[in-house]
Amino acid sequence: MSLSAGADTFLKYGEVEGWKVFIDQEKKSCLIEAVDGAENVVQMGLTEDRGVGYLGVFTKGETSLKSGEEEAVAILIGDNMYLGTATGMRGNITKGYSGGYVLSDSPQFAEDLAQQYVMTVFPEKDYGFTVDLSGTKKAMEMARECNDKQIGG
Repeated sequence: MSLSAGADTFLKYGEVEGWKVFIDQEKKSCLIEAVDGAENVVQMGLTEDRGVGYLGVFTKGETSLKSGEEEAVAILIGDNMYLGTATGMRGNITKGYSGGYVLSDSPQFAEDLAQQYVMTVFPEKDYGFTVDLSGTKKAMEMARECNDKQIGG
């Protein structure tokens, strides 16, 4: 068995409404991923201890956010604005992408991601952009089911 991290650590669990659900075999947790028409990748999942959720947005385009760097970000979902810090990284699953992720332990943030259809992201340095959230509710439900199976197995 290979000890190197990479795409080999991710197993496809299922697919629903344009979202793919993967098992991160290394962390024994599940995440969801979707690719929009502009080839932007959105990933959502839980940290290793499952106490905090993360939301990552990655693009093939140039970003000013470098791996490991942090910058302020504002995220508008429905009527709620969330302020936080984005950490730069390379995409976990899809090669050739860069972007960043934010962490949140807010139940309202998770609820908004599931219930709303559009998220607008305002990075500190780059232009704002929108992300299609269609299908997130069912994808998050499938990921929850997937996570439950990882704990039990």
